[in-house]
Amino acid sequence: MANPQALAIQKTSFQGKDMGFAFGIVVILSILFLPIPAFLIDLGLAFSIAFSVLILMVALWIKRPLDFSSFPTILLIATMMRLSLNIATTRVILSEGHLGAEAAGKVIGGFSQMVMSGDFVIGMIVFLILVTVNFIVITKGATRIAEVGARFTLDAIPGKQMAIDADLSAGMINDKQAHDRRRELEMESSFFGSMDGASKFVRGDAIAGLLITGINMFGGIIIGYARHGMEIGEAADVFVRLSVGDGLVSQIPALIVSLAAGLLVSRGGQLGTTDEAVIDQLAGYPRALFAASGLLFLLALMPGLPFVPFVLLAGVMAFGSWVIPRQRDRKARAEAQEMHRAEQEEQDKEKDSVKSILKTAEIELVLGKQVATRLLGSHEELAFRVAKMRKKFATQFGFVVPEIKVTDDISIKDKSYQIRIHGTTVAANDLRVGELMVVLAGSRRPSLPGDEIREPAFGLPALSVPENFAEDLKREGFQPIDNISVVLTHLSEVIRNNLPQLLSYKDMKILIDRLDPEYRKLADEICTSHMSYSGFQAVLKLLLAERVSIRNLHLILEAVAELAPHVRKTEQIVEHVRIRMAQQLCGDIARNGQLNVLRLGNRWDLAFHQALKRDPKGEVIEFDIDPRMLEEFSEETTKVVREHMDKGVPFVLVTSPDSRPYVRMIVERIFATLPVLSHVEIAKGIEVKLLGSIS
Repeated sequence: MANPQALAIQKTSFQGKDMGFAFGIVVILSILFLPIPAFLIDLGLAFSIAFSVLILMVALWIKRPLDFSSFPTILLIATMMRLSLNIATTRVILSEGHLGAEAAGKVIGGFSQMVMSGDFVIGMIVFLILVTVNFIVITKGATRIAEVGARFTLDAIPGKQMAIDADLSAGMINDKQAHDRRRELEMESSFFGSMDGASKFVRGDAIAGLLITGINMFGGIIIGYARHGMEIGEAADVFVRLSVGDGLVSQIPALIVSLAAGLLVSRGGQLGTTDEAVIDQLAGYPRALFAASGLLFLLALMPGLPFVPFVLLAGVMAFGSWVIPRQRDRKARAEAQEMHRAEQEEQDKEKDSVKSILKTAEIELVLGKQVATRLLGSHEELAFRVAKMRKKFATQFGFVVPEIKVTDDISIKDKSYQIRIHGTTVAANDLRVGELMVVLAGSRRPSLPGDEIREPAFGLPALSVPENFAEDLKREGFQPIDNISVVLTHLSEVIRNNLPQLLSYKDMKILIDRLDPEYRKLADEICTSHMSYSGFQAVLKLLLAERVSIRNLHLILEAVAELAPHVRKTEQIVEHVRIRMAQQLCGDIARNGQLNVLRLGNRWDLAFHQALKRDPKGEVIEFDIDPRMLEEFSEETTKVVREHMDKGVPFVLVTSPDSRPYVRMIVERIFATLPVLSHVEIAKGIEVKLLGSIS
């Protein structure tokens, strides 16, 4: 609860400010009617000059025009104060001007002596020049800018209001931010509208100053001649001197305030102080400074022109063109270091926060202590090869796999590594640090000593040989594989086996957004009328599960659009898509236009056909096969497939369209990389070579 005493003090303070402000306004109005002694006029004129300088400094240092939204009100008060002081000085000049140059106060007397140099003709010329500069140059330009700014600001209000409402509806801003933006928009329109009217104060002040000075001169001469018995020349000298001094004292603050108004309205939409908006931009092009310095140097060499000023300025500009880029570079490096430090602090905070514990990497390679020392020592090569591998996946399968996070963990064995997908370890292996691996093909073996191991990615027999035998292995015709290649090959194969898990909803939306407008429209029609975006994602995941590339996403959309209005089962849609993509399926597997085929024998074709249970409409609703027959099929398939795989020739297993998903479901548990096609998925123009059958 707030302290009542503190509230009372604060309220008293506010009341004191209100009373002081009101008293100041009353004093200004009183000067219009009451006679003021000369020393108070001096005080008022000095305050007018100081007040105008304060206004100019604030206008220079504010960040944006709205930060000085009270300027129209201050301008009115300053104008009224100058006019009231003009009336007071007029009263004193006409009543006591015959007493001498300081009859209207020492400020006016000092200006009349300092500016006019004792000659009222010089003072008159200087006064007229100041009025011309203020009235024709500064005030007229500021008035025009204020008019145009007010018009454009008011015209832009409906569009800005709609933009705020759109951002609020889209959830980009909350209600408070929307309220603040509307309030700022209202202040902006009010400010520029007020500045349009307030600029007329400055213009009227200049006209009034000119008229008051003329009245003072002619009225003073008449009063001095008629009432005080002064000669015409003497009266003209005294009263013109005082009138022009009074005009100068009033026009200098008016000129300063006009300059402040011009600076304020000419800022436009620029942010930052005036020195940032002007000086930084003028000095922001070193080549322009260098060109200007060259021109000044040429002028210095011209006969008849002074050499020193031009050379001095040329040297200053040339020095600026040399030093500014270096200052910018230092500033940019300092800002980059500061940004890096801030990012590092933010990352450290995230590491220590609870949210970071809950967040898991989509793909993570975790290394043991010795493996990390070995692999992370060549960090640049590892990062380059990982990036190259991700690029290859994007080209081959049509989407970018997530970033691969490489970390070390002391909780696992020193010579082992783990591959984790979404925080779950899906593969692990012990790495022989400092040794090379040679994959054994057939019965041929190197003559060098080594230990027999299994290649982790495909389970092939291999030999681990010390690194110092690398050249010997190459001479014998073997290709040694280093530790980094072993790990990355294993990682690549694990990623291939887990592609469906790595295709997120966000990735799917990005792929659709990259399509041509016609296909984006087709995707919207499919996913709003016949299936959801999640259903379409499921189609893509089932294709990736069998390592079918989704790079031709427009063809997939066309195939889905053909069947989606009639079928709801994702599996049936996928089978239809596969048929439509037969050319791609066979082209990715075939070698030199030839597709090696291992077909399912008649016995197993019949067995799988009989295991399919259908409803009255003929659609498959269940797959029911005898477990003993399933075991026998697995054994026979393993024997035949292994025999052909050992030959190192890529091939596919072909079966009937209805049985294909179920044959694939059984075979992938034994041979995850073996493609299973149906008869209708073999494209035209592909040369088929039959290797044998499983029967």
